[in-house]
Amino acid sequence: MRQPDRQSSQPLYQQIADDIEQRISNGEFTPGSLLPSERKLAERLGVNRSTVILAYSELRALGIIESRTGSGTRVAKFKWGATPKHTPNWHRYVEGGSFLPNLSFLRRVREALQKDNQLIDFASSELGTDISPVDEMNTLIDENHYTDYLGYDNPQGFAPLREALVTHLHQYRGIRATASSILITSGSQQSLYLITQCLLAPGDAVAIEDPSYCYSLPMFQSAGLRLFRLPVDEKGVRPEDVRELYKKHRIKMIFINPNYQNPTGTVLNDGRRAELLNVASELGLPIVEDDPFSLTGYDGAIPMPLKSTDPIGSVLYIGSFSKIAAPGLRVGWMVAPHSVVERLADARQQMDFGLSVVPQKLAAQFLNSHYFQPHLDRLRMHLIYKRDLLIASLQQELSELISFSVPQGGLHLWCKIIPKVSDTKLLEEAIRNGVIFIPGSVYGSESGYVRFTYAKPKAEDIAAGISRFASSLRAVLGLT
Repeated sequence: MRQPDRQSSQPLYQQIADDIEQRISNGEFTPGSLLPSERKLAERLGVNRSTVILAYSELRALGIIESRTGSGTRVAKFKWGATPKHTPNWHRYVEGGSFLPNLSFLRRVREALQKDNQLIDFASSELGTDISPVDEMNTLIDENHYTDYLGYDNPQGFAPLREALVTHLHQYRGIRATASSILITSGSQQSLYLITQCLLAPGDAVAIEDPSYCYSLPMFQSAGLRLFRLPVDEKGVRPEDVRELYKKHRIKMIFINPNYQNPTGTVLNDGRRAELLNVASELGLPIVEDDPFSLTGYDGAIPMPLKSTDPIGSVLYIGSFSKIAAPGLRVGWMVAPHSVVERLADARQQMDFGLSVVPQKLAAQFLNSHYFQPHLDRLRMHLIYKRDLLIASLQQELSELISFSVPQGGLHLWCKIIPKVSDTKLLEEAIRNGVIFIPGSVYGSESGYVRFTYAKPKAEDIAAGISRFASSLRAVLGLT
């Protein structure tokens, strides 16, 4: 039998079970034939007997083999004239397909949060209930009717919402757009998905920041794209790196989050902004600008998006309500040339026939209401307060073990752990101690970085959460 691959992410027992099943299907093991004992097969493959026991259990559950005391384990027999019946091998199906699953760290975080709602959550990139505009949204729902029409809507999105965004983008972000140049999406991730699926082809090379939220999205690999890194320093990405990547790899597109970048919190330097636009126009490269955080600027001096100074239409601009209001609305938008909007709207209609009209109406009402600006003011105030609580707790608990820069906007604090540490061991120890975070390797960094999101936990839980994290880190480092 084939030796299992110990470097594979697939469990050893599953590799053994799949190999035996394949050999049975090929006729190598005929119905009724005797299979090696658990002990002998374990010795032959160099694995623990318990691994073979699990493999045989998997095959028995599928009805492929039978075990009887005193008779050993045999390939299942079928009576003459009966039609063999097999349960589909769902494991093989879910491991197949071209759309990859989430990274294992993200699946572990999601599993832990679902299992224990008492975890202090520094992982979820969303606003907590204490700073979301829940009361304002409920008031708007009470004051307005949202059920006058529930048919399919324009595939570009609800027209009044697109008109409201025209005003909003000009007033708050310096972007001049028309309703026909806006596509409504179910959040920023759907915008990114449509771009990777419809505007790029398998094998295309693209540039993304390093570290970057994009690394946490397997949709790029699922689309068959080749990813190349643009290192982020304290001033953001370096435009000369874009030129170098184009020379070496003929990159087709640049993905960037210039304002309070996720996860580092950096803002792209003004000089580099102008140069990046110059390089992109010189090379004919589109820039995808993801801008979920700019309105959170704590000092009120909101950094303008690249799109606001884009003279020739190089930038596809993505925004969302998720980081400034309500992620549950699932309302985002993209500003792009009309031909691009039409192409992506057609693709999105094939997927879901358009978004629900109800949350789009609510989003339009909120943008046009007198609640929006006061909500932004309160949001910034609360985020500053939570950020400062987090920083004070880290300095008190771990000043000698971590380093970080203080963000001036956004929802995240990016930390480097000074001693070498295993992301896996640290995350598991933290979960056992009742706190959770996102390891930096999720975003393409080496082991030893941490992203703390301070928007989700309650203010009164932040100090306790960092105390638990500090205990976890010291335990993993052997300092307790």
